[in-house]
Amino acid sequence: MDPLSLEKAGLTKNESLVYSALLEIGPKTASTLARRTGLHRRAVYDITERLIKKGLASYIIENGKKIFQASNPQRFMEIIKEKEESINKLMPQMMDLFNQEKDKPVQETKFFKGIEGLKSVFEDQLATKEEILVIGASEIAYEIMDLYFHWFDKKRIKAKIKTKLIFSKTKKKLKIGLSEIKYLPEKYSSNMAINIYGDNVAIILWKKEKPIAILIKDFEIAQAYKKHFDVMWKISHK
Repeated sequence: MDPLSLEKAGLTKNESLVYSALLEIGPKTASTLARRTGLHRRAVYDITERLIKKGLASYIIENGKKIFQASNPQRFMEIIKEKEESINKLMPQMMDLFNQEKDKPVQETKFFKGIEGLKSVFEDQLATKEEILVIGASEIAYEIMDLYFHWFDKKRIKAKIKTKLIFSKTKKKLKIGLSEIKYLPEKYSSNMAINIYGDNVAIILWKKEKPIAILIKDFEIAQAYKKHFDVMWKISHK
C-alpha cells in the first residue's frame, strides 16, 4: 500500500507509514513497527498516540508490552463526516463575515496550478449556480480529470446548472447531461479553454503534467467574454 495516499486523506507522512504498516503486518509492538518503517522507536510511540487520538489505532497489553493495531479504515469516512459537520456549523458565520461590506477589489484575479487547484475553479462554478459557457472544451480535460468530472457533472445536473460547450476537437460526438454542444473545425484546436459563468472568467490551459488556470472575477470582463461566446456559438456546428 502506498502511504502517500493516506497523506492525501489527512495523515502526516510518518502517521501514514505507521498506519500502513499496521494494516499490512497486523498488531505489532513499537519495536517491530520501528524496524518496518525505519522510524525511531520513540517516534513510533508518539505517532501511535496521535493515531489513537484520531481513532485510527488502539493497543492491548500482552506480556507487559503494548501491542498496537489499526482501527477499521472506515474511521476515515467518519473523520471526514465530522470535519464536514464542523465546517457546516461555522459556514453561516464565515459567510456573514465574507459578505460584510469592506474594501473588496472590483476585479479579482487568482492563479491555480495542478489538478487540486483546478478543482477549486470548478467547485466555484457549482457554487455560483449560473449557466456555464465553455469555449475550447477539450477531450484532454476529461483525460486529466475523468473521475472528477463524473462527480462534477452529477452535482451540476442535480443543481440544474446548464452548460453550453464549444469543443475545438473531438474523436466522436459527445453526450453530456443538461448540456448543449457545438464543434469548431479541427484547425482551431487548442489545449486552452475559457469557462464563463456569472461574473467570472476562468482561462484554463490543459496540460497533463500540471494544468493551470487564471480566474478573473469582473462583471465587465465576463460580459465581454459572453458576447465573444455568442459569436463563436453562431459559427460553430452541431
